[in-house]
This record gives sequence, C-alpha cells and structure tokens, in this order.
Amino acid sequence: MFSLMLASENMAFSIALVLMLMIALLEGVAALFGAGVSSALDSLLPESDISPHAEVGQIDTDTALSRFLGWLRIGEVPLLMLLVLFLLSFGLLGLLLQGVLQSILGILAPGWLAVPVVLALSLPLVRLGGGVLQAIMPRDETTAVSEDSLIGRIAVITLGTARPGYPAEAKVRDQHGYSHYVQLEPDDAAQEFTQGNEVLLLSRQGAVYKAMLNPNPHLSEQG
Repeated sequence: MFSLMLASENMAFSIALVLMLMIALLEGVAALFGAGVSSALDSLLPESDISPHAEVGQIDTDTALSRFLGWLRIGEVPLLMLLVLFLLSFGLLGLLLQGVLQSILGILAPGWLAVPVVLALSLPLVRLGGGVLQAIMPRDETTAVSEDSLIGRIAVITLGTARPGYPAEAKVRDQHGYSHYVQLEPDDAAQEFTQGNEVLLLSRQGAVYKAMLNPNPHLSEQG
C-alpha cells in the first residue's frame, strides 16, 4: 500500500490525502482552543484566476460557471467541507483505480493521464457527498430560502480575502435566523474584505454577491 502511495504516478493523490489529514488535524486543534481553522487554511487555498463575472461577450461563460458552482453545492454547504470531500474523493479514488490497474495489467497510469481522469470522476462524488452533508447538517447551518432574500443583510467573511474578481466565503443569516454560506466580492473596485469583516450584501450576479463594508456599526450578522 505504501509503495503504491509513494509511486511518482500517484503523488498527486497521496498529497491530496495528506492535505485532507492536515485540515482534520488543524480543525481538531483549533476546536480544543475554541478557534476557527479558516485562517490557517487560507495559505493552502490558491486564489482562482477565473472571475465568475461576465464582461461583454461573456454572458454564457458566467451562466455556465454559476451553474457549475451551484451543481457542486457551493453556497449550500460550507466551502471547507466541500474541500475536504474533494481531497478525500480525489485521493482515495485515484489510489483505488491505480491499484486496480496495477493488479490487472501490472502497470500504473502516468500522472498526466490519471489526474484529469480522476478529477472528472471526483466531482460527482463531491456533489453527492455535499448533498448528504446538507441533509444531515443542523438546521441552523443551512435552509432553503430565496437567494435574493439575503440581499440587504449583513454577512461576515469566514474564509479568504475578497477582492474584485476573487470572491471569498461569508456567512449570512436569513430572516428566520438560519445561517447560509455564500460567495461574495466588493462592489467597489477599491475595496477588499478580509476574514472577520462585516459586509452588507447589495446585489447578486450568478452565484456571487456584491457587497460593501457594513456602513452601520449597530447592524450585525446576527441582526
């Protein structure tokens, strides 16, 4: 088993499992001290170079990306949980398929071929796992309400740094007091939001909300 994990063809899958275990360890340590693990994970999450917002001639791209993010249940389940699901699915599925291939043919598929194949196969597993988590999570973590009904409410940045074109995760409570996890970015190109900032949701474009810093200190995410 260890020889399979240490094979150069399987390095990507082994690294994914190691990262998943590191996240679990960090979360456990943080829980002992009553802290959050999100800030410790910021350095492990590369910022996307793909902006989900459409420019002229890019409306179809925006719609497709929004649907893809929704299909992955981003916004329905905390992003950290989806990341763990992806790492676990990608790592285990990759090693399993490579192990079967080795037992049948006596060879391992090269990494450049195995990684994209396993990546494509892992995404449906992430969606399936996200659906299971959504069903079993406590009701104060997720509930079905209109996405537009969250506009005008205060959210708190929970993961990442939000800049124009680079959304971050935030938690917002709906009118019933239930929490939702959304992706948002500044409405003002000169602003950026960091973890812990309170922001006001102004509008929604696809799966991403536009926001500004909380203009009223008397308002809060709990209000």
